[in-house]
Amino acid sequence: MIRHLKHREIDKIRWDKCIKESFNGQVYAWTWFLDIVHPGWEALVEGDYDRVMPLTSNRKFGISYMFQPFFAQQLGVFSRNILNPLIIRSFLEAIPGHIRFVEIRLNSHNKVDEPGYMPVHHLNHELDLINTYDKLQKKYNSNTRRNLRKAQEAGLSLSKHIKPDDVIRLFRMNRGRTISHWNENEYNRLKKLVYQAIYRGQGFVVGAYTQQNELCSGAIFVRSHGKLVFLFSGSSPAGKELHGLTFILDSVIREHAPGHLVLDFEGSDNPGLAQFYKGFGSKQTTYPGITINRLPLLHRIGLSVLRRRKKQL
Repeated sequence: MIRHLKHREIDKIRWDKCIKESFNGQVYAWTWFLDIVHPGWEALVEGDYDRVMPLTSNRKFGISYMFQPFFAQQLGVFSRNILNPLIIRSFLEAIPGHIRFVEIRLNSHNKVDEPGYMPVHHLNHELDLINTYDKLQKKYNSNTRRNLRKAQEAGLSLSKHIKPDDVIRLFRMNRGRTISHWNENEYNRLKKLVYQAIYRGQGFVVGAYTQQNELCSGAIFVRSHGKLVFLFSGSSPAGKELHGLTFILDSVIREHAPGHLVLDFEGSDNPGLAQFYKGFGSKQTTYPGITINRLPLLHRIGLSVLRRRKKQL
């Protein structure tokens, strides 16, 4: 039986035990992570926390809706036992009826092929670090090798003694200027998330510096369930020109290989980023996104209009 639990009803110790023992557990599903990215999250729980699914719902204009929180790429159903499409369907059907619109991304082990759901498959890229660095480096494509050589010839240097704030600031001053839907709350949430991960021994930050000792690129990584997740990054114009992120990612691969870790690049549906990640010899994986629309007809028309306007902007 699947139960809907309000936030105060969730036994977080038992929840985290389930996530720890889940065959498809991920960093995004720990209670500490969810508490930060979506305070007050609710849950669907089956049995004695044998299978769980976080519910990240909110309310706007009098309508309850469910969405994917920032910084949590994949959620969905997590389980101690193997999953199948029928189990996933049972959880989706158990989403409370008062939530009228659902647009979420499940995890790569949540297969959805049941009638009534039309999943959109999002792209991810992963690199198994089981081999030696030399073997992994040989699988870099020619463009990645060339960019890495440029970074090395430019005399870039690495440091792990930088603050998450510095990477976030680098992002905000550059690419962040083009992202209008991120506000101060999102950046503060990200900062809190990274500091918490570092405090728990599950996160670290790497920076690339020019010969003039200027931070030109920075990257934030979180670790859980045998995965090293490339969570966030920022680069200045100099960092882009000198390929600072290529330099950083290569150093992380060199440091952790060989080992029982998978470098999770966290994306991407963006063709340019996907090509960048492929350049390191990563393999493409997918995870499903689903939409459930229980809105009245008038609201559905309004939603369609809003989406069309967003595409035109």
